[in-house]
Amino acid sequence: MARRRSAVRIGVTGLGQREELAPGVFINTFYRGCTPGFIHTEEGIVLVDAPLIPTQAIDWRTQIEEEYPGEPFLLLINTDHHRGHALGNQYFMPVKVLAHERAYKEIVRNSFKREPEIQAQLNNIIIIPPHLTFTQRATLLYGNRRVELIFVGGHTPATSLVWLPEEGICFVGDIVWVDQHPYMAQGNTLEWLRALEFLRELDAEFLVPGHGPVVGPEATHRVGEYIEFMRGRVRDFYRAGKNKNETKSGLVGEMLEWFPVPPERKAKIESQIKSGLNRVFREIQREEEEAAGRVVALADDDEEDFE
Repeated sequence: MARRRSAVRIGVTGLGQREELAPGVFINTFYRGCTPGFIHTEEGIVLVDAPLIPTQAIDWRTQIEEEYPGEPFLLLINTDHHRGHALGNQYFMPVKVLAHERAYKEIVRNSFKREPEIQAQLNNIIIIPPHLTFTQRATLLYGNRRVELIFVGGHTPATSLVWLPEEGICFVGDIVWVDQHPYMAQGNTLEWLRALEFLRELDAEFLVPGHGPVVGPEATHRVGEYIEFMRGRVRDFYRAGKNKNETKSGLVGEMLEWFPVPPERKAKIESQIKSGLNRVFREIQREEEEAAGRVVALADDDEEDFE
């Protein structure tokens, strides 16, 4: 499958041209907040995620409409409910928004307190929650185009994949992060690790992360190693009797070394890592307590057997 770029460079923000991964399947990796995509079908356009910043969302819509003038927007699929994927939904109306059922309950607006020029653009934001939801899997058929939606969780309770089996392209949302620390504050790490394993078995040629460049399935390994390392180190601290705050303080430096961090973003990334450690600590605490309970139960059963 050849990758090529559209010859057209347009857009009111001048943020770079769209990239065509397969005939009629486009992405743009230049926007802040997410890497949106769209899929041309015989019946219209299926969108995947919406740019966060209004000028970028408008730019993306302009690019789509100039590529396929007059084509209707059929669906806008949000891979999760976080602002980077869903806050720009309003700029693609009229369209039906589709996401996992948990996304309907959790889409929220966040502010840019330190960036007033962006905050000003968000003053008139209208939150558009999903019109349609699914639970585990759904298949969309538009002419010869097959689009599969697969719930995986892990990053959030609503994180889902958009899989194009004929093209070998999977929009993976924030399950895969490329050379940057994953955001884990709403994560379920065991689900996340299972999702990464699922991606390795999917036989995709291209994975489109929620942020950053297109990668292959091999990119799943580094994210998985990061998560497994964090889980192991948190378990070490928990078993050593450290509390949650001691664990966060003790491990943030170790985690910081995993990926490059620009100096101006160090404080922000440290805060993000701490939120992930906080989440993982609660997971490990629950796992350890449940394991202790199972040991006791097994011991009781053994005593009954001996009797």
